[in-house]
Amino acid sequence: MPNLLRNIAAVITGLLVGSLANMAIVMLAPALVPPPPGVDMTTAEGLQQAMPLLQPKHFIAPFLAHAVGTLVGALLAYGIAGSRKALFAWVIGALFLCGGIAASLMIPAPTWFKAVDLLFAYLPMAWLATLIGARTRRSRID
Repeated sequence: MPNLLRNIAAVITGLLVGSLANMAIVMLAPALVPPPPGVDMTTAEGLQQAMPLLQPKHFIAPFLAHAVGTLVGALLAYGIAGSRKALFAWVIGALFLCGGIAASLMIPAPTWFKAVDLLFAYLPMAWLATLIGARTRRSRID
């Protein structure tokens, strides 16, 4: 397959599978850390009302969803890309960061969580994906 098509496939696959990983963790979150009693976290209004009741433990799953989704997507993009593999891992990280910024503007959350999420869940995970991808690639060559 020509590099151009591989690079396009890398971005599409990275976004799709990374988003699926993100959503899987978000869907499992209430089973791992139940929301406060009587809170409806499925609507924007319910989330707004629940925010004062949430503890830091309630923000672990959203952070992990963002970080793992970005890592999975960037690692896949690195592996699939036909050229400039690290660039495509960074593209996935940047696209997920844009989504994170948009979500932080739309979804109410404490400022500390928004800062931690935007600083540590996206670009650092793209960087980690490039390290893992390069190491995996080197070990296959050796």
